[in-house]
Amino acid sequence: MNDNHTCNQSKYSPYLTFTRSEWGALRQSTPLTLTEEEIANLQGINEYLSLDEVAEIYLPLSRLLNLYVDATQKLYKATHTFLNDQSAKVPYIIGIAGSVAVGKSTTARILQALLARWPNHPKVDLVTTDGFLYPNQILEQRGLMKRKGFPESYDIKRLLQFMADVKSGVAEIEAPVYSHLAYDILADEKQIIRQPDILIVEGINVLQPPKSEQARSTPQLFVSDFFDFSIYVDADEQQIMKWYVERFKLLRNTAFQNPDSFFHRYANLSDEEATQTALSIWREINLVNLQKNILPTRNRAHLIMRKGENHFVEQVKLRKL
Repeated sequence: MNDNHTCNQSKYSPYLTFTRSEWGALRQSTPLTLTEEEIANLQGINEYLSLDEVAEIYLPLSRLLNLYVDATQKLYKATHTFLNDQSAKVPYIIGIAGSVAVGKSTTARILQALLARWPNHPKVDLVTTDGFLYPNQILEQRGLMKRKGFPESYDIKRLLQFMADVKSGVAEIEAPVYSHLAYDILADEKQIIRQPDILIVEGINVLQPPKSEQARSTPQLFVSDFFDFSIYVDADEQQIMKWYVERFKLLRNTAFQNPDSFFHRYANLSDEEATQTALSIWREINLVNLQKNILPTRNRAHLIMRKGENHFVEQVKLRKL
């Protein structure tokens, strides 16, 4: 009976589930175009990303996305041939979501590097939604400094306008820039997006749905409405907490040592003090955000990458078309 129940769950799941080896086999003949040195430069501060990980997980994903982008480009061309419209194509947008410290940024950078090496979409840009956080001054005025990263801490109106401009084919668009050193928006810096073939948008809450019943009943746009494909980077909560603490302690010995760092006050903590401080921040802020806002968006993604120890992906789920 249990076996039948499991079988029925699998049969009626919106996802196809692949083990690591099953997913890796879908790479087929896709060549590995990144060197070990390039991979090392793309990985996060407390992550080890092996050549095998890139070959078995990220190459099949880049192959899948290349097929999707190619199909979309052909459809776009067919539509514009029908309409006799010669305007430039709009970017294919990939959203990447997941918890703090789960490795979203590394996933985004690896995909950017791999996708840029396919001949039909050489220009791949990456934007993080950190740049669309409200400046600290506004967060302090609204009492939101301890809720940075929560949905209400973002300038959603500005982010939606940015996404709309990208999908409208605007030739040149400005995106704000966030500094993790200053822990704030850099008022004098902008990232310029000039009609890339692919745009990757990475952020913890990019799959966020409406929260209130009133919002659900009112027609409105969401960031995910602009995505052609979305990825959720997943892992067990205890594992993510471990990674967060490890990263905090590494930053204590590196970035936090800079007197200009917002977190310079943590630079001289002992190992025990650093561990306790990181656990406190995790439990009071990041875990709350994960459980209330981020994790509920997981099943809105087209693809879920489930990580185990050492950031190695153990399972991939791909939404059925």
